Amino acid sequence: MNGVLIDSCVLLDLFTNDPYWGDWSESILEKYSQTNTLYINSIIYTEISIGFEKIEEVEEVIGSMDIKVLEMPREALFLTGKAFLKYRRNKGTKNSPLPDFFIGAHSAVSQLSLITRDLSKYRTYFPQVNLISPEIN
Repeated sequence: MNGVLIDSCVLLDLFTNDPYWGDWSESILEKYSQTNTLYINSIIYTEISIGFEKIEEVEEVIGSMDIKVLEMPREALFLTGKAFLKYRRNKGTKNSPLPDFFIGAHSAVSQLSLITRDLSKYRTYFPQVNLISPEIN
């Protein structure tokens, strides 16, 4: 699959006109949209939808950005559980899988690069994922 998964923080930078990260997020999405399909999954969709009043608004925005919504493969759901178990064994304090685990597992299983600003969990629990971030790119 030739594409990149976009973490919700990057889209939220645009939707909230973040004064610090907005320009980086806009330019990185523009750059990767030239040669890749841009994707989000249901977890990311859920996270970004909070700022909208109606589902039609979300659909219009992601449609205008030519972002496709991918369903998560079962292999990604399984990997999420394994990564979360490792997190708990490493003294992680959350009691249910965090969105980052679903997103990282989806990127890993689907072999999609991930555009994100949140690196720590992805690097630790999904080292096989190619991360596109301000500190790397």
